Amino acid sequence: MAPTSNAGRTHLAHPEPTTHRFASFDGVEIAWSELGEGRPVVLIHGYFSDAQTNWIKYGHAAKVAALGRRVIMPDLRAHGLSARPHDAAAYPPDALARDGMALIEHLGLTDYDLGGYSLGARTAVRMVTMGASPSKLVLSGMGLEGLLDTGRRAAHFRRILTNLGSFERGSNEWMAEAFLKTTGGDPVALLGILDTFVDTSREQLAAIGQPVLVLAGEEDDDNGSHRSLADLLPDARLVETPGNHMSAVVKRELGDAIAAFLA
Repeated sequence: MAPTSNAGRTHLAHPEPTTHRFASFDGVEIAWSELGEGRPVVLIHGYFSDAQTNWIKYGHAAKVAALGRRVIMPDLRAHGLSARPHDAAAYPPDALARDGMALIEHLGLTDYDLGGYSLGARTAVRMVTMGASPSKLVLSGMGLEGLLDTGRRAAHFRRILTNLGSFERGSNEWMAEAFLKTTGGDPVALLGILDTFVDTSREQLAAIGQPVLVLAGEEDDDNGSHRSLADLLPDARLVETPGNHMSAVVKRELGDAIAAFLA
């Protein structure tokens, strides 16, 4: 669903996101998009992606905005419209979660919901371990192992980013590289992101008391078992939608499930 101008008003069929920027905890410029008005929900995109691709393009954000919600969608550092520094110092552990916390502080959010897809879900979890207090939490495209052991996925993506152009057509690596090209990703900056990954313990996950939607494609095992994640969380519901880790994002069922949970 492509954004179209509609005299500044928000409608499901004609979303018109606005773009904003601020300086994060270390001065790196972070961009975010907004759609709709009302009680805020922060949605964080996945690795190699951006707010436009993950949330806006396929109508998911518009469905949430149609509930009477203010949808806030940051571009992670090194992604989208945010800064893409090449300096290793710009990628300390938990930098993405610290950016998220800085955005919440910058916007003065106190009563809000929080969610993410894949790396965005991992970032949302890290934010909760830092003291973020959303009323509801959406963890999409994320399984238990992807939170407990971030090194496995980091190694997978490091191999892709350091061997671009070498993968067999149709392989998972080739598909990831093709997606990187469509979003105009910066391989050097994206390698830095891998250094920010921090594991979350079972104890930390078991302490998450908010209602959680664990949402994943039926064929998605990229980040481990979403069922195991839902089983560990005290107040979680599991919803499976069509597709795998890459294709679930483009299907309407993903946005439908998020909107139903937040309604």
